[in-house]
Amino acid sequence: MSQNKLSAPMVKAFLDNDSETFSYVVYDKPQGKGVVVDSVLDFDYKSGRTKTDSAQNIVNFVHEEGLEIEWILETHAHADHLSAAPFLREQLGAKVGIGEHIKGVQKIFKEVFNLEKEFLPNGADFDHLFADEETFRVGELQFRVIHTPGHTPADLAYLVNEQALFVGDTLFLPDVGTARCDFPGGSSKTLFRSIKKLLALAPETQMYICHDYPTEGRSHEYLTTVAEQRSRNIHVHDGVSEQEFVEMRDTRDATLDMPRLILPSIQVNIRAGHMPPADDSGKIYLKLPLNQL
Repeated sequence: MSQNKLSAPMVKAFLDNDSETFSYVVYDKPQGKGVVVDSVLDFDYKSGRTKTDSAQNIVNFVHEEGLEIEWILETHAHADHLSAAPFLREQLGAKVGIGEHIKGVQKIFKEVFNLEKEFLPNGADFDHLFADEETFRVGELQFRVIHTPGHTPADLAYLVNEQALFVGDTLFLPDVGTARCDFPGGSSKTLFRSIKKLLALAPETQMYICHDYPTEGRSHEYLTTVAEQRSRNIHVHDGVSEQEFVEMRDTRDATLDMPRLILPSIQVNIRAGHMPPADDSGKIYLKLPLNQL
């Protein structure tokens, strides 16, 4: 099928209210094949308990629509929620993919958390590591991978049929702005250049964001366009220079608290959503490093 005949993908969004995260099922109706993007494992920090209710909603939808899910895609190792990739992989038989630069993120946080020597920062916890500009097909969907470092070194965006862009945390809705860059390995200058690469896509490209923090007077939303971002994004609309962006972003980031779930999330997400190995008693623990972030 030639590119100009590709139809827009079907998209079903799922909102996790606790972390204000949108997960997506992206699929083609004719062949009934699709992917899951940025899933969420329910986690209660106070009790340390996990649940799969949110992920089960995705599984239920997949079964109701009669879909075959081929990939569970991560845009990056999230710092604000735990991934439900292992549960979805077991339920749906899909592979788990992330960007190849996750190896650098694993290396950084292996040191921060002093992880067990058996944990190797080689990306082997994932089924596949995507390279920049790599392409793959799922049914009638053509995916193009775009490396968008800055928020973290490993961020990706997934462009589907050259029409629908899943940007992870790189961009938010225009009235919210852009991702922070003060995590280990982050860079505001690099983020600006990544964003410019995305905003060079066709103006009508639909952009699906991963998080929304609604401004006063509106509810959660997840969809915008490249044209809207170029016109109205409060941080990177047309005319904002790299120097202006870097100064704004670095100044703003210096005032932000760390995300509530960054310490549990990163430990799990750099393992493709798997928990650390149990100790000799059979119990699983997450670490709480002091004065590291």
